[in-house]
Amino acid sequence: MIDLQLLRTDLDRVAERLKARNGYVLDTARFRELEGRRKDIQTQAERIQAERNQLARQIGQAKSKGEDASELLKKAEQHKAEQGSLEQEVARVQQELRDFVAGIPNIPHESVPAGASADDNVEQRRWGEPRVFQFNPRDHVDVGAPLGLDFDAATKIAGTRFVVMRGQVARLHRAITQLMLDTHTAEHGYTEIYAPYMVNAASMFGTGQLPKFEQDLFAVPRGDEKWYLIPTAEVPVTNLVRDEIVPLEALPLKFVCHTPCFRSEAGSYGKDTRGMIRQHQFDKVELVQIARPQESYQRLEELTSHAEAILKKLELPYRVVALCTGDMGAASAKTYDIEVWLPAQRAYREISSCSNFEAYQARRMQARFRNEKGKPELAHTLNGSGLAVGRTLVAILENYQNEDGSVTVPTALRPYMAGQEKLARA
Repeated sequence: MIDLQLLRTDLDRVAERLKARNGYVLDTARFRELEGRRKDIQTQAERIQAERNQLARQIGQAKSKGEDASELLKKAEQHKAEQGSLEQEVARVQQELRDFVAGIPNIPHESVPAGASADDNVEQRRWGEPRVFQFNPRDHVDVGAPLGLDFDAATKIAGTRFVVMRGQVARLHRAITQLMLDTHTAEHGYTEIYAPYMVNAASMFGTGQLPKFEQDLFAVPRGDEKWYLIPTAEVPVTNLVRDEIVPLEALPLKFVCHTPCFRSEAGSYGKDTRGMIRQHQFDKVELVQIARPQESYQRLEELTSHAEAILKKLELPYRVVALCTGDMGAASAKTYDIEVWLPAQRAYREISSCSNFEAYQARRMQARFRNEKGKPELAHTLNGSGLAVGRTLVAILENYQNEDGSVTVPTALRPYMAGQEKLARA
């Protein structure tokens, strides 16, 4: 969440900057009302405490002189009860303030282009040339079905927006994951993490999924609590530093984690219903960095280049776009999307989203580091897909398809496929 002190000292400027988020209206009147209540109650509590201190001195003096202090003691008990009531009210108002602030999106970085939708995103660069086919390219569903993609079996087992992979396609999917993990650990300096696939509400709150986006999550009842299936490895991995103070010399922390991801896709009714583009369960290799604030935008460029490196190894054409203020996620201060070329759609489609959250998540998690002066300071958190495994498989099936129905295995993946050069119908 954003800094509560910033709201107290510069509320109107914060509200103006947040308007860039598709006209987001910060309820300044509500904030001022809550702040006013908090100040009034705290002033009353301070007055009562001062009176209690004075009474304590008077009681002490009376007792030392052998005088009757019963009336003073009675008044002291009344003040104690009143102060207890005020402290409870302060706690309630402060919780209301925290809940209010938790629902405010992050302030966009000054370099983020202004805009209302994806149409206003700004292309940064392109790599690779889309292949010119001598035949009409088919989409990944038609290419993959004879090779092992089975949507009908998945629907029978679980419902729509799932897939079963068999044989060589399943092996290719695994090979993609292994290439990503090996590249990020051996070449980019990330530490591999194995993390839980279910997390508690505190973890979801820490990275910003709760309370605002609960409808997008799969919840698992657990007595009086809930577990949540992770929508991305960002959640468990970033929460590794929740309530921690990281030594300065340990930064940046760089983690890579492969997990399945689970999303309800609420609000996506009718979108990408065919194939693997938008599913309830999919695999992703996630990159997470915990950095010093003064280095975080340098780290965002680095992290984005690490995700790009996978597409370069696979020789898949892509472009990088800077998301505009109206298209960014609520927790992000700046985001780059990497979009891979899909021949059947004749369009670039997102395969990675790389974001700097600045201190927004760290403040929710109390994730800190000890700065040069030895004082705890909020870290900056970053993450990005390195890459979405299923969408990478989609891109390979479409870009490497052959007219006879086979698919050429990208050179970089062949060592993970025992040298296999093609996927072909049995």
